[in-house]
Amino acid sequence: MKKILITGGAGFIGSVLAKSLFTEGFEITILDNLSSKIHSNKDTYNKLNEFSNFIIGDVSSKEDWGEAIMGQDAIIHLASETGTGQSMYDIYNYTNVNVNSTALMLDVLTNNHHTIQKIILSSSRSVYGEGKYRCPDHGFIYPSERSLIDLENRNYNFSCEHCKQKLICVATDENSNINPSSVYAITKYTQEQLLRLAGKNLNIDTVVLRYQNVYGPGQSLSNPYTGILSIFSTRILNGNDIDIYEDGLESRDFIYIDDVVDATVKALQSEKSNNQIFNVGSGEATSVISVAEKLKDLYQSNINIKVIHKFRLGDIRHNYADISKINLALDVTNKISFPEGLYHFVEWVRDQKINRDNYLESYKKLENKGLIR
Repeated sequence: MKKILITGGAGFIGSVLAKSLFTEGFEITILDNLSSKIHSNKDTYNKLNEFSNFIIGDVSSKEDWGEAIMGQDAIIHLASETGTGQSMYDIYNYTNVNVNSTALMLDVLTNNHHTIQKIILSSSRSVYGEGKYRCPDHGFIYPSERSLIDLENRNYNFSCEHCKQKLICVATDENSNINPSSVYAITKYTQEQLLRLAGKNLNIDTVVLRYQNVYGPGQSLSNPYTGILSIFSTRILNGNDIDIYEDGLESRDFIYIDDVVDATVKALQSEKSNNQIFNVGSGEATSVISVAEKLKDLYQSNINIKVIHKFRLGDIRHNYADISKINLALDVTNKISFPEGLYHFVEWVRDQKINRDNYLESYKKLENKGLIR
C-alpha cells in the first residue's frame, strides 16, 4: 500500500501523520475543509500542499469522497468533530460530521469501484465512559455515569454498589464494557460499529484506534472546548486564572503526538492490526490539577489555580489505557514521557501568537444550557 488518503489531514494529528508517511515514501492525498474552528489561516494548507494532493473538500460531500478515494490503497479517517462539552448541545452537527460522513464514505465504497484495502479510524477513549475499576472484594466493575445528586454533593468518586468500598481505577483494556456518556462518545462508537460491519462485507481490513488525550506542538490553541493543555496555556498567557472542575483530582491519559503518529503508521503497515481495536495512550493517569500546576511552573506565571467544584455533564472521573495489546501486537513503545512532552509543548507555545482567550465565552454558553452546574 503506497497511496494513502487522510481525511482531516490538515488537522493536528493529520498534518504530522501526513509528513511522517511522506517521509517514509507514501503518496499522500488529503481531504480537509480547513474549518475555521481549527485553522486560523492557510499556512498549514500551503505547507501540506507542497508534498500532497490536497483536496479542499468536505467528508459530508459524496462528490468529494468520490474524488478523494480514486486510486487510493488505504484511508486513514481522522476527520471529526471533537470535544465532549460542545457535543452535548451541538448534537446534529456532531452526528452529521462523525456518523453520517462515515456512513457516506462506506456507501461510496459499497456502490462504486475502488482499490481500498484498509481503513484506519481514529476513535476515542471516550467510548468506554468511566472505564474500568476494581473493588477489593468484588473484583472488576464498570460503573455507569455518576448521578447528578452525587456530583452536586461533591461525591466525585465511585463506591461499590455491593459493599460501599471506594472503587480503584485501573487501566481500561479493549475488552472493557462500552458505556459512552456524551454525544461525542456515542458518535465515535457508532463510527466504529459502522466501519467494522461494512468493512467485513466489503472485504476491507479495518483498524480502530482509540486515542487517549493527544497533545503536542501543532495542536489548536483557539478551541476552548477541547485540549486542556491548550485551554490552560491560553488562559495563562492571557494572564487569566485557571478554573478546575470538581476537586481537580480527576485524571486523564496524555500521549504525545509523535507517539500517536508512530502507532498509527505501524497500524497501517502491519497485517497484525487488521480487523483489530487498539488503545493508543501512555498507560498512565495524570490529574487535571497537576497539569495546571506544571504548566504554571513552566510558564513561570503567577496566575491562580482555582478549584471551583463545578462539574460538566458528559465528563468522566478517570480513564487511562491498558496499552499491552498494541505494545505486543505492533511493537509500539512510547518514547516521550509526559514531563518531556509537556516541556516541548510549552516551548512551541512560546513561539506562537497569543490567541484570544475564549474560555469564559464557552463556559457561559455551557452554563446557560445547563451543562455546567
